[in-house]
Amino acid sequence: MKTTAHPIASVATPLDSSLQETVSGAFRSESVTWWLTSSRDLDFMLDLVKQHIIGDTIDVGDDVALLRELAEEAPVVELVSNTLAQAVNEGASDIHVEPREQDFDIRYRVDGVLQTRLTLPRNRFDAVASRIKLISGIDIAERRLPQDGRIGMRISGKDLDVRVSSLPGVWGESIVMRLLLKEQKDFSLDRIGMAQDHFEVFSTLVKEPYGIILVTGPTGSGKSTTLKATLEHIIDGKKKIITVEDPVEYNVHGVTQVQTKSEIGYTFARALRSILRQDPDTIMIGEIRDLETAEIAVQASLTGHMVFSTLHTNDSLSAFTRLIDMGVEPFLVASSVRAVMAQRLARRVCIECKTSATPPKPIVAKYESIQNRFSNFVTASPDWVASAGCDACQHTGYRGRMGLYEMAAVTDGIADLVMQNRPVHELHKSAEQGDFRTLLEDGLIKAAMGLTSVEEVIRVAGQVGMDDE
Repeated sequence: MKTTAHPIASVATPLDSSLQETVSGAFRSESVTWWLTSSRDLDFMLDLVKQHIIGDTIDVGDDVALLRELAEEAPVVELVSNTLAQAVNEGASDIHVEPREQDFDIRYRVDGVLQTRLTLPRNRFDAVASRIKLISGIDIAERRLPQDGRIGMRISGKDLDVRVSSLPGVWGESIVMRLLLKEQKDFSLDRIGMAQDHFEVFSTLVKEPYGIILVTGPTGSGKSTTLKATLEHIIDGKKKIITVEDPVEYNVHGVTQVQTKSEIGYTFARALRSILRQDPDTIMIGEIRDLETAEIAVQASLTGHMVFSTLHTNDSLSAFTRLIDMGVEPFLVASSVRAVMAQRLARRVCIECKTSATPPKPIVAKYESIQNRFSNFVTASPDWVASAGCDACQHTGYRGRMGLYEMAAVTDGIADLVMQNRPVHELHKSAEQGDFRTLLEDGLIKAAMGLTSVEEVIRVAGQVGMDDE
């Protein structure tokens, strides 16, 4: 018995009346079966058909008109818009668009870890890249030099500021979009993950009338969030607080915030000179990048101002060495800096799927030594956990992040060593005579509380110090 196949219509909008009329008119004598298909899958199938008919895609080269035409096509517009919306809904901090020889990836950085969300054929990359560059104000014809742009939009009821960076590579431009929500979560100083002893010391120091407090760590370690929480902690309506940042990531009510513009020569140092004429009590500097900025910060602290800032160093005590290497005199560093704090962000285990775990013996031994030093608040019955993975956490085993901290208040002993420009390991020995602990030790305390896993702590903080046991 011979059967006749009915025509199948795969469409993204099956309720479109004009589309129904067109398809039904083409197959008047046959019954059409309608299939709902996502726009992404439909675009992929159409690309395969085009390749079969006309072969490889023609290289658009530097044809600006063609690039602009590709960027305005409805499927491309929808793909980029959906990518941004999905990233916001998943809480991603960055979107990476990375081309290769045959295809390209779209990856999201969620809770500090990159996760591949989509892989598409290489012949669609030029259109996607051109669309992103077009809406961010970047020259779509320039593909040989790095460029920066920005997009302001509203997605899922949230105002979003997107910072776009393009970097020419072997197979095309790598594009990274940093997502900054203008309405940030309410992070207070007691909710960002500090242990009780760290919170008590830090919250006291930030209310001092003068000095410098430095927060160190790599990009994306939460330094800006800590400084935002710090500013909100000290706001009392009696202080003049001014910040100078590049860019201004968080809007803080009651604070005068200044954005630098290096392209017109409005640098941190130049902005700071103007700020000091504004009669401030507290100054927050987004980052100390050079000697001039460091010297102004030191002078401001020595003339009765409290200064908060960040540095890019691996640990807290290396901040002293970094300032001295910049050219600041050791005695000025020792007399101005009140405290240094390093931090990292560790992922919290998903409470829906976490399981009990038994850590390796070296970890247990390390934790016992921590117990002996901090017995006043470290639990004697650790609750070690591991990540498993479920639908709630997209099978990563983790949801959300918290801070790991390494804090050192400047004592007389540390100040003396800084003035002598002694090496970092000597500063560590002096700091350990008090309540100082490393990032790894702080992470293990939180892992023992069942907040994260040992594997995550080691991933973030490393294993420096394990050999001491």
